[in-house]
Amino acid sequence: MEKSDLRNELDKLKAISLAVIKEAGSTAELEKARVELLGRKSELALRLKGLGKLPADKRPEAGAELNAVREAVTSALDDKLSAIREKELNEKLENELFDITLPGRETGMGHGHPVVSVMDELIGIFTGLGFQVVEGPEVETDEYNFKMLNFPDDHPARDMQDTFYVQNGARLLRTHTSPVQIHAMQNIKPPFAVIAPGRVFRLDSDVTHSPVFNQLEGFYVDRDVNFGHLKGTLELFVHRLYGEDTKLRFRPSFFPFTEPSAELDISCVLCGAKGCRLCKGTGWMEILGAGMIDPNVFTSVGLNPEEWTGFAFGFGIERIAMLKYGIDDIRLLYENDPRFLRQF
Repeated sequence: MEKSDLRNELDKLKAISLAVIKEAGSTAELEKARVELLGRKSELALRLKGLGKLPADKRPEAGAELNAVREAVTSALDDKLSAIREKELNEKLENELFDITLPGRETGMGHGHPVVSVMDELIGIFTGLGFQVVEGPEVETDEYNFKMLNFPDDHPARDMQDTFYVQNGARLLRTHTSPVQIHAMQNIKPPFAVIAPGRVFRLDSDVTHSPVFNQLEGFYVDRDVNFGHLKGTLELFVHRLYGEDTKLRFRPSFFPFTEPSAELDISCVLCGAKGCRLCKGTGWMEILGAGMIDPNVFTSVGLNPEEWTGFAFGFGIERIAMLKYGIDDIRLLYENDPRFLRQF
């Protein structure tokens, strides 16, 4: 095929293509034109694929002319698209009841959520005491969530009524942040002091419990750690958070991963220890569980319990926030009512 013949055919193809683009009246019609003119089955695409059949000395020039036509068509498509979009926007503005001269709606300032604010404050208190922040996975195995923390096989916490199991029971949503304790002991050489804030999941819901809530786990491992160190740490924490006048009491308790174990109560800050709905009329509010790390836990991570000792504690962030701000229903924290959140 002579060069002049190819050029004439391409000029006709270009003219036809530009005419098709000009006739398009909407973005849908223009997209259809684009597929017809530049798609894989378009005449222009087929001619480009056929370049290999031309004599070698004619391919460069023919390729340049074909590319010039493709660039012209592409440019025309882009210009037409801009024009159609502008036209559609103008039509929309004309038909809609929208007065652009009206002042915009005032947007109020955001507020820190009480749970986030309290978590930040707690992290600040414990990092000030020398604790480092460590995070762990929210989806755990039974081994990390229960077995290595000294939970017996028949412990009620393993039941479906308390734990969210996934993957046909192969994995579970962690029921506490204590598995981070195992991960840390496996990866950090003692001595160390760690806090692990994060979300946990339990099948529990009432005015003081939520199926999804936040916990903060804390643990300290060193030589010759005793219960006095635990008590002093928690007293300092409570007084910094709730004030020096807040009273504390430790009650004996049981947790599989600590021995001895205790629960820490503080005088109810909502009613001034007089008795209310939140403290169930007792004047006291349990805020956390704690104890000395059980030797079996050290053994499970390869640490010698004859050499290392430590304490651990854990509590729900929401419970702490409720006491701090005088909130008597945990569900208020998750309803996202701006009137409620604005108070904080």
